[in-house]
Amino acid sequence: MTQHPVPDRRRPANHGPKAAARNRAALVAAAREIYAEYGLNAPLSAIARRAGVGQGVLYRHFPDRAAVTSAVLEENVREIERAAAAQDATCAGVLGVLTWHLRESAAFIGLLHADVATSRSGMITHAMSLSERVEHALRGHLPDGHPLAGASDLMLAVAMVSGAVTGPTREVRELRALAAWRLLGVEVGPVRPFEG
Repeated sequence: MTQHPVPDRRRPANHGPKAAARNRAALVAAAREIYAEYGLNAPLSAIARRAGVGQGVLYRHFPDRAAVTSAVLEENVREIERAAAAQDATCAGVLGVLTWHLRESAAFIGLLHADVATSRSGMITHAMSLSERVEHALRGHLPDGHPLAGASDLMLAVAMVSGAVTGPTREVRELRALAAWRLLGVEVGPVRPFEG
């Protein structure tokens, strides 16, 4: 048997848990982008490609579409909570972050309409819990006399604005969201992700 020389290439290092955390974060970011561009029914393979990983990696982290969607929702809510917890947080600023998520994430809009979005009670319970966390983050910044200070006004307004966030491009969706907030008499800060 003839042995062929093996090129002197080192095998890439296995980064173990570091790579797993990095891959998961890349998959969540990719899912957010893919859902914004193509909707919730986009192929999971598109998410894996956008994240730069194989489908096997995607399925190691997320066994199905619901798990991917849930991870995107969870990350959206965490970002809103971080924006609300920032030292210089204002109601308008937190609403700007919320509006960015509405513009970017069809899954997030589904969360805000959880009672009609699905009939699976486990998903409804999870979505309602996330929705309550969003309300808590926002409510902490409502000044006295704010138009949304009423008991159920805040999340009703968020649901109304989310219903207006339609359109073929991010720009159109953002314009419609801002128009809806304006019609409600609510000031919204810059529409951007939380950077903190």
